[in-house]
Amino acid sequence: MKILIVEDDVEAAAFLVKALGESGHTADHASDGETGYHLADSGNYDVMIVDRMLPKMDGLSMLKKLRLEDDQTPALILSALGQVDDRVEGLRSGGDDYLTKPYAFSELLARVEILSRRRTTDDSSTVLKVADLELDRLSHKVTRQQTQILLQPREYRLLEYLMQNAEKVVTRTMLLEKVWDYHFDPQTNVIDVHISRLRAKIDKDFDTPLLHTIRGSGYMLRTPAE
Repeated sequence: MKILIVEDDVEAAAFLVKALGESGHTADHASDGETGYHLADSGNYDVMIVDRMLPKMDGLSMLKKLRLEDDQTPALILSALGQVDDRVEGLRSGGDDYLTKPYAFSELLARVEILSRRRTTDDSSTVLKVADLELDRLSHKVTRQQTQILLQPREYRLLEYLMQNAEKVVTRTMLLEKVWDYHFDPQTNVIDVHISRLRAKIDKDFDTPLLHTIRGSGYMLRTPAE
């Protein structure tokens, strides 16, 4: 999992980054709510761990702002405030779970893993669409302008991930982790080769390209501007 930690206690954040790394996850850290908001808005995280009391923008305000922008990344709120009213306010502000400090890391990890699984389970859409490109996740049928496009299994997984993240920049690291299940850079051009093959199949014979290279960042599948 890719996890965002928004915590102003530097030592507590360093512990979480290290412990999550040892558990096989990657974690980014923001020490204030404004930085956390900007990272969450652009980082495509699986789960957020958000301290409630933060400088510049408190954790609940950060979550409210993200939810208003339709960012549904699961969020675990951490707080020393543990009364029922505090927990209810946190959940109503956009939190998906609430854990009171001090906490046991094993419990935090279990809650984070449950939130991640819940997000995967909730992604129940069986047909993904970007402009006139459609992917049926039940039949694995891909069409554009009602013309069927035949993809190899890895090309299909690549397209599915890009369509799930349409209109967002998808980095090479994200593709390696989510499509190839690599947690390291193999130092090959495997992504470039598959992107080229996929682009030839979904764009070459059509008037408007959908798959774009974002120089220095990664790739994006997007609907053409009107």
